[in-house]
Amino acid sequence: MGAGQINLSIDPKSVIRTILTALIVMGVVVLGDAATPSSDGSVFAQTQGQVPGRTLGGTNDSEMWRAIRQGVTGSVSLPDKQAGVLVQSEGDNWRAINNGPLKKYGAWIMAAIVGLLIIFFLVRGRVKVDAGLSGRTLLRFDGLDRFAHWLTATSFILLGLTGLNIMYGRYVLKPLIGPDAFASLTYLGKVSHNYTGFAFALGIVLMFALWVKDNLPDRHDIGWILKGGGLVGKHNHPPAGRFNFGQKFIFWSVIIGGALLTITGLTLMFPFYWTDMAGMHLGQLIHAAIAVIMIAIIIAHIYIGSLGMEGAFDAMGTGMVDENWAREHHSAWVEEVETADSTTIIQES
Repeated sequence: MGAGQINLSIDPKSVIRTILTALIVMGVVVLGDAATPSSDGSVFAQTQGQVPGRTLGGTNDSEMWRAIRQGVTGSVSLPDKQAGVLVQSEGDNWRAINNGPLKKYGAWIMAAIVGLLIIFFLVRGRVKVDAGLSGRTLLRFDGLDRFAHWLTATSFILLGLTGLNIMYGRYVLKPLIGPDAFASLTYLGKVSHNYTGFAFALGIVLMFALWVKDNLPDRHDIGWILKGGGLVGKHNHPPAGRFNFGQKFIFWSVIIGGALLTITGLTLMFPFYWTDMAGMHLGQLIHAAIAVIMIAIIIAHIYIGSLGMEGAFDAMGTGMVDENWAREHHSAWVEEVETADSTTIIQES
């Protein structure tokens, strides 16, 4: 080119860079305008996680967290749809009851029954057979009766010990044996608790089938209650059938309480099979509360059947009871037995 001529050559790369720069600048301007309220006060977009116009938007934080605390369910792609619940508020209530009133009052109930039995023993002493042992015995419980009793009794004792460890072990046992030994013992206890529960369920079914007809209310119950079961004072034994009112109370406590323990126990062993999280919480509280009450009742039963009353253990030990013991504590039953079979009373060698 000659002098004074203009160079009109264009670099394609420079043009492209210029166009891209212009587009970027235009985009920033457009987004900036869209991120500010329009003339009618509406908002078009959010920038950097903030709501333009210094507003909280349609739903504020308090409403959102209130919904979460109330257990609102979100959408999840996991097979477990319960994962859509971020906060289980019912769990706080369950924890407060389980670690608070349940454990506190449960400990008081068991301590109270032990204390009362100690006081009763110191004041009353062992309940003796007033007429003394005769040396003649009656068959009170046969082999099947004793099998049902000891199956239920031994399984309940194991269930009670392992259950108490779950409730109180961390406070009582863990400081004594250390965390490692406590963890191993608790795991073994939990496994045995699950399997022993089936033996306990079988035991209460057998007991119900064998003894329900003898544990229905009868005309002797009121008199037995009014005389305190003959445990207060001497020569004060009210008539009773095969089972007196106290034994009937224990029987129905074991049958009804055992049924509830079995149902709630299965609910805990097979979680969410037929209930939701709220049902699991309620089932655990019922299970633990009934277990504590039954433990207190069985402690009293064990005391009366062993240290508390002379001759009582023989009924479930050998199945044979002394005639004088039977006449003092179950006189109506003895009359029925003698009427039905005069050979029931035998002379011991």
